[in-house]
Amino acid sequence: MAALNPIAFHLGPIEVHWYGIFIASAVIIAVYLAVREGNRRSVDADDIYDMILWALPAAIIAARAYYVAFEWPYYSKHLGEIIRIWDGGIAIYGSLIGAGLVVFFFCRARFIPVWLMLDIAAPTVIMAQGIGRWGNFMNQEAFGQITSLSFLQGLHLPQFIINQMFINGAYRQPTFLYESTWDILGFIVLMSLRHRTGLFKQGEVFLSYVIWYSFGRFFIEGMRTDSLMLMNVIRVSQLLSVVLFVGAIGLMLYRRRLGSQIPMYLEGNPFSKKAVKAKN
Repeated sequence: MAALNPIAFHLGPIEVHWYGIFIASAVIIAVYLAVREGNRRSVDADDIYDMILWALPAAIIAARAYYVAFEWPYYSKHLGEIIRIWDGGIAIYGSLIGAGLVVFFFCRARFIPVWLMLDIAAPTVIMAQGIGRWGNFMNQEAFGQITSLSFLQGLHLPQFIINQMFINGAYRQPTFLYESTWDILGFIVLMSLRHRTGLFKQGEVFLSYVIWYSFGRFFIEGMRTDSLMLMNVIRVSQLLSVVLFVGAIGLMLYRRRLGSQIPMYLEGNPFSKKAVKAKN
């Protein structure tokens, strides 16, 4: 059985990988949805576009730096490979940290509520993560432990997925699919609840995303065979998932105690021209 070709097509000497196509498609859809929601919440489309221009490269650099940091014993002896991001080796949590820092400083500079911007982005980010996992599928990476053909068939998966999960002489758990499914389900839940009147205060859509994603990632990470390890004892992503899960719940409860000091999500941007004009 032949694995799917990770290269979609060639543009002269340039190889266009399916991984890049999935990531690019996810970003385009995410930006479209974020701009549409931003218009509803009085956040200018230009501000979102400008933020993306800074956040995307920061996310890529941080994702690579995060991965390299936890694989430093290898990369310290192969310094020339640090920039070879096209060979694989990025971490989602690293990209979220890098992008999150850009969002914070960008919003402070543009007088946009940071929590509101995070709320607008959160559902689109988890959707993009779900799509991006199919790039891992094409590369035959981010897979799980050895399993059996009968197990995969019992999941009623299409044959092309089963074939692609035959890696290094054995069938593997399709952890990419588990996480993709979890992410897309999270996207549907957040999109279904986000516009409920009186439900979310600003920041709580984002915190709900953190809770949802970190909960699922903890268990899925435990099935993977390529986890980054801390002192060869604990999986980094599992540890970070626990910290984020507990921290997000604690922060949500704390902010709820502040009551009316925190605006509702549906109130949108109080610093927009429209909002300021209404006050005057």
